[in-house]
Amino acid sequence: MTNERKNLHVKTGDRVIVTAGKDKGKIGNIKKSIPTEGKVVVEGINMITKATKANPAYGIQGGLIKKEAPLDSSNVMIVCPSCEKPTRIKHAVVDGKKVRVCKKCGEQLDV
Repeated sequence: MTNERKNLHVKTGDRVIVTAGKDKGKIGNIKKSIPTEGKVVVEGINMITKATKANPAYGIQGGLIKKEAPLDSSNVMIVCPSCEKPTRIKHAVVDGKKVRVCKKCGEQLDV
């Protein structure tokens, strides 16, 4: 596997809706993006249960913990803050800067 960076259409902190998989239709904020793998971690979505071993030296308690697993970035769609609809994005130049714009209402996503 190469460490080639993929351009993601979403950024950390964006509000997104899941468009495919077991969590289809759920909305959450992006907690972390992983551009080298083309994946994103969304808060409260794609939860997995992981068994952890106790490590008293570091104060880690053993047991089952729930955490978010990465989703492929193609399975999420950005939700426009102004029109509250899932939308694609287009890029426009405003005041010499490239910004992301909602395709449905034309509102800027980068504030």
